[in-house]
Amino acid sequence: MDISIGLSEHQCKQMATVLNALLADEFTLYVKTLNFHWNVIGHDFKPLHDFFRQQYEDVFSFVDDVAERVRTLGGDSLGSMTKFLATTHLKEAPGKLLTSQEMLRILLEDHEAVICTLREYIDESAKVGDMGTNNFLTDLMEKHEKIAWMIRSSMVK
Repeated sequence: MDISIGLSEHQCKQMATVLNALLADEFTLYVKTLNFHWNVIGHDFKPLHDFFRQQYEDVFSFVDDVAERVRTLGGDSLGSMTKFLATTHLKEAPGKLLTSQEMLRILLEDHEAVICTLREYIDESAKVGDMGTNNFLTDLMEKHEKIAWMIRSSMVK
């Protein structure tokens, strides 16, 4: 069925491609945060275990929202680990036991990378004229900025 939301098919496809790249980043960040929730150890286990739970729940809601925005624009959302890993700008977590501070540092770097990418996508959505996606991305960027602040605050000794 054709979409009639004031954007051309080309504009919708262009933004769906951008959003799928974001979806891959968000899903990679979700899995990494879930991994850290499962594998955190040390004297700060309980607060970080709980902190990581809240983080992965938040990021999963971002994953779902991004996938649904892709569908809103008539695109097909990525849905396999192979496609996520081929598309993401982020790296998987190393397959070794990390300290809680290393986990926090990695998540902070990833959230900051997503924020920088979101700024580029916000500019692109404005150029395309998709103000709905522009607003969506701006709201999402602010959520990542808050998470980055919370992680930075957790790292202060």
